[in-house]
Amino acid sequence: MAKSELIVSSMPEPDANGNIVTVTPASAGWTYVGFEVFKLAPGQSFKRQADDSSELCAVLLSGKANASAGRKQWGEIGDRMSVFEQKQPYCVYVPAGLELGLEALTDVELAICSAPAKGELEPRLIAPEDIEVEIRGQGNTERRIHQILPENKPAESLLVVEVFTPNGHWSSYPPHKHDQNNLPEESYLEETYYHKIQPEHGFAIQRVYTDDRSLDETLILKSGDTVLVPKGYHPVSAPPGYDVYYLNVMAGPIRTWKFHNDPDHEWIMKQWKK
Repeated sequence: MAKSELIVSSMPEPDANGNIVTVTPASAGWTYVGFEVFKLAPGQSFKRQADDSSELCAVLLSGKANASAGRKQWGEIGDRMSVFEQKQPYCVYVPAGLELGLEALTDVELAICSAPAKGELEPRLIAPEDIEVEIRGQGNTERRIHQILPENKPAESLLVVEVFTPNGHWSSYPPHKHDQNNLPEESYLEETYYHKIQPEHGFAIQRVYTDDRSLDETLILKSGDTVLVPKGYHPVSAPPGYDVYYLNVMAGPIRTWKFHNDPDHEWIMKQWKK
């Protein structure tokens, strides 16, 4: 894939439904992951039907809202007005065949993550206290992780996580990949990265590359860009002065995250242990 095919930029203004980003399996050229972002004004209503073969995870990136899924309702959810507050988000899991409803009480930024499912689970609210916080890495690879839908929490295909990379730090590091069905060593997972940057006029850097370098692109990203990772290693760098947030969505034929580190750079993990 060319560099231009790996980045999906946010639209400068939301459409009538509030949409600013759309990634479908067809547009990405893959099979499993769908991803959208919506910006809603106070009082604006939003509805999204999970079709009979897809589950949804709605992540309230910022703002406050009333939400529903099927017959379940949750009032006044939302506890952060910016992702950079680093509070865990409110999220709603919607099984296949049910409808997500949302009414914005403030300005809202909403991410919709989707992947194949049969509708075997119940809709539920994922509250901040349900989300494990992990500090990963050491030194200038240290970053904060919010485990929204890890593999030990119920879902059929989706794996969803937030990562906060402080300025001057690296994340998704050492570089790793998950593009082979080679369990138990490695699982095949498609992945999207939705980036936010603070201050907003800054930039982030992400490299996507394979062992044979048939894919080897270094991407300069602005706030609101989505990166597609169909294969290969995919480290991220936050330049000095600019904190970087991203929301990851992963899915594949088996719901497990087993990754393979780039052997050229795996040695750094031994340094952490020391």
